[in-house]
Amino acid sequence: MNKTVADLASRWLTRKPETLSDVEHKVLQSAIDRKAVSRNVNESVELHESTSDRLADGIARIGGSWRFILAFLAFLVVWTGLNAWLLGRDSFDPYPFIFLNLILSMLAAIQAPIIMMSQNRQAERDRIDAAHDYAVNLKAEIEIMALHEKLDEIRFQEIILLRDQLRELTEQVGRLAAPASGSAPAR
Repeated sequence: MNKTVADLASRWLTRKPETLSDVEHKVLQSAIDRKAVSRNVNESVELHESTSDRLADGIARIGGSWRFILAFLAFLVVWTGLNAWLLGRDSFDPYPFIFLNLILSMLAAIQAPIIMMSQNRQAERDRIDAAHDYAVNLKAEIEIMALHEKLDEIRFQEIILLRDQLRELTEQVGRLAAPASGSAPAR
């Protein structure tokens, strides 16, 4: 049985083929070709990553970790302790720690855009994952509908076969009962 994307679109999606998205068209074609649509999205995303993308992800991963937060908190405690109490008048950054504020501002100015780049990349990756999930779910639904059609066809053929067998049995019983009813005594 030759199926086309147009046939499947009208039968299973109840839509015209020209209204299908690229993903839906590919899924229907994969159903015709009996090919899988699932793939490892991580591999395809990693193939397109640049060095700067991986660097931004690494910085965001480190900057958003408890290890970094605790280490930076320890650095701040050491800095303020060293400049406020231990060095006294000879401290290189006396209270109100203007140099420390400059360092923190520069760190924030550099770290914030890098983290946003990583978040944008993660959002793009999430969109790719969602599109892939849609394709896999649509393919699963189409395959389930195809199985239902096959089961309905098998059931229909069995019903026709049972009807024919029942007709034959009825005819056989009728033939067996006809001679017996003619020889039986009348009441």
